Amino acid sequence: MTGLSGPALRLTVLVGENDRGHHRPLYSEIVHRARAAGLAGASVFRGIEGFGASSLVHTARLLSLSEDLPVAVVIVDTEERVRAFLPELDGLVTEGLVVLDPCEVVRYVGRGRGGAGAAPQPGPGAGAGE
Repeated sequence: MTGLSGPALRLTVLVGENDRGHHRPLYSEIVHRARAAGLAGASVFRGIEGFGASSLVHTARLLSLSEDLPVAVVIVDTEERVRAFLPELDGLVTEGLVVLDPCEVVRYVGRGRGGAGAAPQPGPGAGAGE
């Protein structure tokens, strides 16, 4: 997916690190399904502490026995594409939180297209013989 800019929708899925989906971590299953659906991208963020509907606090503090830390999967794309992806989550997210937020994409550039570490691209009119 290229050319994403302007109004968009951010999908955030908050689940537990130990949650499973089709024999792999749930966050990984969501990322792979988002890629298969052609969404612009997905990122996974591991929390250090949190609680959800159960009110059980999960934390990474040294003396804690909890290892089921909160995980956020964040996906941004057009509203139409994100909403079309929501049915994929229906059977997967049995515990957790799914949130939609309107947002605005200011810059979306992949490697080799002007992103970090990419070689500079010639500007308009640049080329051989100049």
